[in-house]
Amino acid sequence: MGFLFDNSIPYIGFNAFHLRFKVSNKAGPPTMPDQTIEMPTGVKRPSGFSRLRELASPLEIAAGVRRAGALRDAPAGDGRPVVLVPGYLAIDASMTPMSRFLKSIGYQTFASGLGYNAGDVDKDVARTGARVEEVQARNDGAPVTIIGWSLGGVIARETARLFSDSVREVITLGTPIIGGPKYTSVGPIYARLNNLDMDEFEKEVHRRNSIGLSQPLTSIYSKSDGVVGWEASVDVYNPQTRNIEVTGSHFSLGLNPKVWRIIADILAQE
Repeated sequence: MGFLFDNSIPYIGFNAFHLRFKVSNKAGPPTMPDQTIEMPTGVKRPSGFSRLRELASPLEIAAGVRRAGALRDAPAGDGRPVVLVPGYLAIDASMTPMSRFLKSIGYQTFASGLGYNAGDVDKDVARTGARVEEVQARNDGAPVTIIGWSLGGVIARETARLFSDSVREVITLGTPIIGGPKYTSVGPIYARLNNLDMDEFEKEVHRRNSIGLSQPLTSIYSKSDGVVGWEASVDVYNPQTRNIEVTGSHFSLGLNPKVWRIIADILAQE
């Protein structure tokens, strides 16, 4: 099931910085760390209040329609291919509104091909990697940008790691980068169902994260996220990462026009 990895897979790793609210500078090139990266501390699961706020997600999504005016002057795209990966227990169609927006400003968008994200990360990374290679071949070898929501972001990052020549850039929304499921609202249930020692699993995720990624990365997160603890979405491993804070619930992140505008601005810079 979800968050299980093949320990034989080699990785490459780095450090990171934290940028709030605005995309005010371009990401720098990754560099190998001079020393071992310490495991992040102070990371928590979402508060009870944040979990309750998720019930208001439909209202946030409806309110977002009134903010769509912010998209009118979004920068035009360059036609590059973008693959969209849905979150845990979500379907590819959940990414359709974002897909339509990106198409409207000039990007080619493609579904992940997962159909339904059942949480089998190893299997889904292999399937997404095959999809990325297919899209790349259809676009004369142009590397692909991947955007992943929640667990879809984990799949996107691991795909970038294993299919590095095919992935141009990764953008994640409310993704549990630190700790796997440990700092999510469903973490305790997940651990019981899978007989998982969450502390040991967190160490394994940390070891893998410490090796890092080579592509430009963006992690968009919200401190009011009621599914993934916001600290877990801050990438402290890769120096080229833009960590961008927005407001809103977890379930509205991928449907938020402000988030779409941030994505448009990021893509226009790369």
